[in-house]
Amino acid sequence: MDAKTQKAELTRAAILGAAMELAGREGLESITLQAVADSIGLSKSGVFSRVGSRETLQKAVIDEWGRSFLDDVFVPAMQQPKGLPRLDAIVQRWIARTRDVETRTGCIFSAGAFELDDREGPLRDHLHGAVVRWRAALRRTVLQALEAGHLRAGTDAEQLVSEIYALILGLIHDARFLREARAAERAQATWQRLLSTYRA
Repeated sequence: MDAKTQKAELTRAAILGAAMELAGREGLESITLQAVADSIGLSKSGVFSRVGSRETLQKAVIDEWGRSFLDDVFVPAMQQPKGLPRLDAIVQRWIARTRDVETRTGCIFSAGAFELDDREGPLRDHLHGAVVRWRAALRRTVLQALEAGHLRAGTDAEQLVSEIYALILGLIHDARFLREARAAERAQATWQRLLSTYRA
């Protein structure tokens, strides 16, 4: 990689990082080319030439946050055997990431969902697609646990996915809004109790 290409990639990474920080702190709608330019010392046109429109940058933030989330939560959990060990690893890592990352930076998926829930348009559609894909992956993991005989017969995969989501949203609320120091510990206890009701 030549120096010019490397510099361009570093600049784009800085733009994306600044936009993600804005989104985590103030929401996806806070991302503007000017705000990002001001935060990293570039001109607005300099930001546009590297990432394109505001909407393109907002979508890139959603994609980057999703990649980071998958790298921290889903990919390492895939090292566990299919079934309950993998499902448990996903939820445990999700709780840990929420405690260690989203408690400080905000969760772009959950905050964005509340921010865009009553708006139509490409940005909402983009976020919706990312969340639906993640829930589908989680549902597949639940179904694998069911097929392996690790969960009781008749388990409703959609119901369990919904309950896991509710657990994480409750953790984000308690940790970020209530600033409850034991929020992650309580989420772990909730997950274990929930799991005990589904375990075969």
